[in-house]
Amino acid sequence: MAEKPVQKESRRKVIMVDDVGFLLMSAKERLKERYEIFPATSAEALFKILEKTEPEIILLDINMPDMNGYEIIKKLKAQERFADIPVIFLSGNNDRKSIIKGRSHGAVDFITKPFKDSDLIECIEFQLNPEMQEKNKPLVLAVDDNPSILKAINSILNQQYVVRTLSNPLVLEELLKVMVPDLFLLDCKMPGLQGFDLVPIIRKTAGHEETPIVFLTSEGTIDNISVAISQGASDFILKPIDEEILREKIATHLSDFVMKRRIRSSKQ
Repeated sequence: MAEKPVQKESRRKVIMVDDVGFLLMSAKERLKERYEIFPATSAEALFKILEKTEPEIILLDINMPDMNGYEIIKKLKAQERFADIPVIFLSGNNDRKSIIKGRSHGAVDFITKPFKDSDLIECIEFQLNPEMQEKNKPLVLAVDDNPSILKAINSILNQQYVVRTLSNPLVLEELLKVMVPDLFLLDCKMPGLQGFDLVPIIRKTAGHEETPIVFLTSEGTIDNISVAISQGASDFILKPIDEEILREKIATHLSDFVMKRRIRSSKQ
């Protein structure tokens, strides 16, 4: 049965940014039954559109002459009124480095050009469906006794990941009976149990033998780093937390972990 066209007045507003004009016009024509596409051939055109309309999503080409996609998304995320608009990167680059870089800059997804309309529609609909996102986003558990740190981590990561926070490390073992994080962020120094003390608890829990563990520390000495790695940590991040570094490290370690998990599953 043919899919019913979306009523014009209920179409989702999507800004599509690409310096190749005919690609924009072609996509606008192909997708017009489902989305109201606002084409922009430059960063300047994008921000002019944003002055007059509130899109539900932005499709952003990476390789453009005046301001590339990474620079544009950084500018978007720096402005409160635009920071929460989901951005999907469109690019001819499909290498792991480009994908991780896109994620670390705050993109919610990455589509390789040329793309099928069905793939683009599926990606857009996924981002606009909160229930689907909650089911499929990686789960990051941040453990820190400082509420302001936990609040900052949640604010930085909650668009791309499901973020859960824990201020009392003593209950982690019980929590892992009902929660399966894809990555742990652990503060090194906490009352009761320190980050180093939590690693054995995590590693002995079934399914977490290789789950990425990233330490948060204000003391990035060689000794501390060595202890963290020897205890089974994947990486560390210095406090105060740099937003770009946090995004990049989370994207890198989750990408590696998911890839290993897929390889293991394919061999079973």
